[in-house]
Amino acid sequence: MSVTNSNIKQKVSERYGQLAELMLSERPSAASCCGPSCCGDATSEADISRALNLYTPEEVRDLPPEIAQETLGCGNPMAIASLRPGETVLDLGSGAGLDCFLAARQVGPTGGVIGLDMTDSMLELARRNQAKVGLDNIEFRKGEIEQMPVASASVDVIISNCVINLSTDKDAVFREAFRVLKPGGRFAVSDVVTRGEVPEVFRKALDLWAGCLSGALDEQDYLQRLRAAGFTDVKITGSAPIGGAEIDEWATQEAASSGCCGADLTGELANKVVSAKIQAVKPQA
Repeated sequence: MSVTNSNIKQKVSERYGQLAELMLSERPSAASCCGPSCCGDATSEADISRALNLYTPEEVRDLPPEIAQETLGCGNPMAIASLRPGETVLDLGSGAGLDCFLAARQVGPTGGVIGLDMTDSMLELARRNQAKVGLDNIEFRKGEIEQMPVASASVDVIISNCVINLSTDKDAVFREAFRVLKPGGRFAVSDVVTRGEVPEVFRKALDLWAGCLSGALDEQDYLQRLRAAGFTDVKITGSAPIGGAEIDEWATQEAASSGCCGADLTGELANKVVSAKIQAVKPQA
């Protein structure tokens, strides 16, 4: 079956809408972004432990436990964002709002945070969480990262956590990011990338695309596309392999349907799908 951009967008929207509905109903979520070694299955202790693996204990200590449990990220963009008081931050694909809350504390009352998400139920969840933490320097907006409802040259820092890989038009995302950043503005995201050749059948796996895996760019391609959008000082500052049950389950199903060897697929992907911290700068005018 061919995979179209509309197929992918629909699948992504459905997946994250369902996750948000589960969280809003205060039932444990059944799955998250990109597999157990990255985002994990959701039991409260496991999710808190996973959040603490991504964030420092000091970062999440004063937040309600359920907010840490609701993170769907694959990294910690706050570790590279170097936020300062008074700055304006834009979070692409803000989800339940965790990174927005952490950013809002760092930029303080003279700064502000915009959380951008395309899913109504995620926005509802984020606003509910905002009421819990009592931070009023955050605005959650509905929109798509390929066409951001944000004024040009109005943002100091863009953060994002395991979201850009979900887009079917990443060049548009990078162009929009460049547009909304002020001269000298910073791009600091955690995202999934691939390293070296991966099987073509992996690229076409719709469920894995919605799971933050199949849509990942090759790491060098990612950096080159940022440069093409106008960014400088483009670099990857850290990465960690992603594997786990979701890839294994997909490989087994692919083996059953196509007659190829699931173990071979799993082995071929070993250490080739990674969570990376990616940084870039919009040059001064």
